[in-house]
Amino acid sequence: MESGLLSSVKGEEAVREQAATEAAGAQPVMETAMGAAETTAAEPATELPAAKRTAPPGRRARSAGEAAGRVVLPLAAGALFIAMWELKVFHRLLNLQAYQLPLPSAIVRAMRDNFDILLSYAGYTLTEAILGMAIGSAVGFVVALAATAWPGWGAGSLFFAASLNAVPIVALAPIMNLWFGSGMGSRVAIVAITTMAAMAINAHKGMNMADPLALDLMRSYAARKRQVFRYVRVAGSLPYVFTALKINTTAGMIGAIVGEFFISSRGLGYLLSNSIKVAKMPLGWSCIVMAAIAGVLFYLIVERLEKVFIRWHPSRRT
Repeated sequence: MESGLLSSVKGEEAVREQAATEAAGAQPVMETAMGAAETTAAEPATELPAAKRTAPPGRRARSAGEAAGRVVLPLAAGALFIAMWELKVFHRLLNLQAYQLPLPSAIVRAMRDNFDILLSYAGYTLTEAILGMAIGSAVGFVVALAATAWPGWGAGSLFFAASLNAVPIVALAPIMNLWFGSGMGSRVAIVAITTMAAMAINAHKGMNMADPLALDLMRSYAARKRQVFRYVRVAGSLPYVFTALKINTTAGMIGAIVGEFFISSRGLGYLLSNSIKVAKMPLGWSCIVMAAIAGVLFYLIVERLEKVFIRWHPSRRT
């Protein structure tokens, strides 16, 4: 009996010793595996070869060719146009004389001889356009806000803005000169009236083109009407607002120059009108070139601001 118990106890002790020995032998293996796993996780991911990360040579060549085409083709077309103008091709086609359509070389000489006054007057006209566009666009945006918040009378306000825009500038200019005098204020008022409708109509359309999913999401978050209006409708209208601003850059320059034709003592429109009266056509065309350069710079500034303020828009995710 006792011998049987002793043998069973010794057998259990032998089993426990064997299990302990196996566990001790497996521990280094586990530690080695864990260390290898940690080392592998700590190592940075192997970078792909440069050949796999870069675009194929054919695609790179096509991209470079398209980029070059976007630059070279317009420059080549412009150079061809100026060369045909300088060689009097358009004069023969349209039966014009050199005093009616000055040559590019004569326009360049007039710009060189009168550069200081042209630069000063271009700055004056551009200031009128910027101030008038800022006031007109702000008023148009407020009209769009009110028309969206209170649709009952919104159609009437938009109709009023569109009716003002339908009035010709030549009809507005004498009235504005009578109201605001011969200073800068009359041209600013003309530009403000001519740029208000584009902003009002575009901003109103943008605010009413809000994404229904975004509106439902805001309602599910129990957002207030003011928050929905601000973060969904107003924010979503920004692409339309900048479209109106880009339209107003050219409309503002046109309004300012035409306004200067009537009562003014400075500006590109004033100089252009006087140059035509005394038959100084190269100087008149110099005013046109300066107005075009100022308008293009104005447009590019607004386009750059658009890229800064609405970089979140899907159209900018390229």
